[in-house]
Amino acid sequence: MHKRFDAIIIGAGQAGPSLAGRLTDAGMTVALVERKLFGGTCVNTGCMPTKAMVASAYAIHTARRGAEYGMTTGAVSVDFGRVMARKEKVRLDARSGVEKWLKGMKNCAVFEGHARFEGPREIRIGDDLISGERIFINVGGRAAVPDFPGVDDVPYLTNSSLMDLAELPDHLIVVGGSYVGLEFAQMFRRFGSDVTVIEKSARLIGREDPEVSDAIREILEKEGIRIRTDAECIRFSKHAGGVAVGIDCTSGAPEVVGSHVLLATGRQPNTDDLGLDKAGVKTDARGYIEVDDSLRTNVPHIFAMGDCNGRGAFTHTSYNDFEIVAANLIDDDPRRVSDRILTYALYIDPPLGRAGMTESEARKKGHKLLIGTRPMTRVGRAVEKGETQGFMKVIVDADTKDILGASILGTGGDEAIQSILDVMYAKKPYTTIARAVHIHPTVSELIPTVFGDLSQA
Repeated sequence: MHKRFDAIIIGAGQAGPSLAGRLTDAGMTVALVERKLFGGTCVNTGCMPTKAMVASAYAIHTARRGAEYGMTTGAVSVDFGRVMARKEKVRLDARSGVEKWLKGMKNCAVFEGHARFEGPREIRIGDDLISGERIFINVGGRAAVPDFPGVDDVPYLTNSSLMDLAELPDHLIVVGGSYVGLEFAQMFRRFGSDVTVIEKSARLIGREDPEVSDAIREILEKEGIRIRTDAECIRFSKHAGGVAVGIDCTSGAPEVVGSHVLLATGRQPNTDDLGLDKAGVKTDARGYIEVDDSLRTNVPHIFAMGDCNGRGAFTHTSYNDFEIVAANLIDDDPRRVSDRILTYALYIDPPLGRAGMTESEARKKGHKLLIGTRPMTRVGRAVEKGETQGFMKVIVDADTKDILGASILGTGGDEAIQSILDVMYAKKPYTTIARAVHIHPTVSELIPTVFGDLSQA
């Protein structure tokens, strides 16, 4: 039977369910299709389970430092099974919540199965054929597996399959020295694994300014994580000890053997099996769906939200995609993707909070800069907590006084960055926050001080 709806949403990630709620509240009939796990990457293999594991790793690390705080704990052991069970409860509770919400939503029909276009308005899910006046694609992405020599001959983990590990790796080799890889590297080192990070580039997280990259490397190496950069020829082969990874670095052993290998080398969109050609929807060379500033594709009634559109790779950008679509379609509010300021966090310990441009990016764009920095050793809250690694850095346009960007690598950095971000969204000069009075003792209270100590650079 052919069923017709005002809207079809493909995917129950961060944008889809919230949009379904707004559309049904506006009186529309909605079909939501999910082929696997409700909640998408964030709930199932991303933010929620990984940050639950980060929290366990942090507690374990703090317990090992108990004597520094006047606490006698004895030897600290790790029950990896309980760590994973805690993670599993977090993600199952969240997944169940999303599924119950959608299935109890008035005027929302939930279809479970693989959605494929059969035309510009027609979607088939198994035996069901449905059509919609508008269609919203929210199918997310998955781990990219590069065509490294030998990669198909060895067992490897991705961020998804790692969520189902039953045993703690003796030696985890992480291929990819960027955000996902570094979070897993630190947490598994704290769980008790030997960890080696292999990065093809000359330094970790190459998007960041060099001093941020260098500081993060120092933090990780201090915990015993081995880092190999400039890995020119990464290759894999079976080994009696697990997996051998060839690296051909300029220094050090040309091969590393580990019990487990995690590939953390980027993401790719889940767009290759939707039948987008039958709908006439364009994608770029990497498979991302091309959208305009309001997230509309080249087919006017079809929109793409979240990781599959290549306009953001975070839960918060996916949710903002929903807000942009809902604002334009329901609220007569012309919100745009280009209004968004780039912001994200790296959840190692201490975390990195980032907003706006790096110094390198600002210089490439020709800005005359004022820069302020402060080490976390001069932040009272960090000293009190015994967590003084890292620093703050802010970047200001010397002519306009606008804040161009900021990095806070340090305890609470992922939260403290928000106060800077809010001033940037308000389009106010840095003097707005430089004159603010913040609560003592906090990390945020030093942000006005950093802006008060700007110097030309």
